[in-house]
Amino acid sequence: MTLFVSALTYFARVNNNMVGVPIKQPIDYSHALHTSQLGLDCRYCHTSVEVSSTPNIPPTETCMTCHSQIRVDAPQLEPLFESWGNNGDGLPLQWKRVHDMPDFVYYDHSAHINKGIGCSTCHGAIDKMEGIWKNEPMSMGWCLECHRSPEKFVRPKSEVFNMSYEMPTNQHELGKELVEAYNINEERLPQCSTCHR
Repeated sequence: MTLFVSALTYFARVNNNMVGVPIKQPIDYSHALHTSQLGLDCRYCHTSVEVSSTPNIPPTETCMTCHSQIRVDAPQLEPLFESWGNNGDGLPLQWKRVHDMPDFVYYDHSAHINKGIGCSTCHGAIDKMEGIWKNEPMSMGWCLECHRSPEKFVRPKSEVFNMSYEMPTNQHELGKELVEAYNINEERLPQCSTCHR
């Protein structure tokens, strides 16, 4: 039994399967095109990142805001148009989850955003990705690095959606100030019940 518990703990802490492996989607969606080249903000498609525990995968209707007028004959967008159907009565696209936490983990996306954790901290340079893949292992050990030392990762809330943000040379001092200003409970963060409820 001890060996099983040890193996399970090891797996939870270091599991990094699928890191850096592109996940095939029903449409070859380019974040680089939509964000870097066209200038769309993350929140245009992921509307609930600041208020919900999940960032939401955009519905077909969001895509059709533009694609009802732009690239309407593009063969690679055929799954999108089929999903839209006649006036939005088609079936939703079946996007494949990339950042999917196990059921035994409670993760609140909005809590991280509202406490100054930037998109790129977990998702990497997603604004440069042609495809989509997991940039970090999202393992328990990886999460605990931040939960044990949030001052190393927290940034001003105004910079959360800035994909080219770089930590300043005074990050330690700034981070300590932000942890206090954002009421980040450093004692509660590394406790098991924070993520496992």
